[in-house]
Amino acid sequence: MQATEAVKVLVGFGEPLIGRLLTYDAVGMRFREVKLRRDPNCPLCGKNPTIKDLSIHMEGAAQACALGDNGPTHAFGAGAPPPPSAVGPAADVPSAKSGG
Repeated sequence: MQATEAVKVLVGFGEPLIGRLLTYDAVGMRFREVKLRRDPNCPLCGKNPTIKDLSIHMEGAAQACALGDNGPTHAFGAGAPPPPSAVGPAADVPSAKSGG
């Protein structure tokens, strides 16, 4: 569905879900559409936006997770456990087969 929405916006054909949220209940096999209103206090798109520089997103996630003046800006620098690849080689982790 997301790809279809992107195509509709890029091609300019159809009615994209701008200002609407489509939810899907897989258990009940139902769709629900909710109209959304713009938040006038939104720091990005509100009446007095405070977020004006989106250049960090031009370089992708690498820049967003780079070290800044206040240390790491990503979740792993804020006390969260590191990803498994940062812990060490898989040989250090006991497997179920070895019983350990």
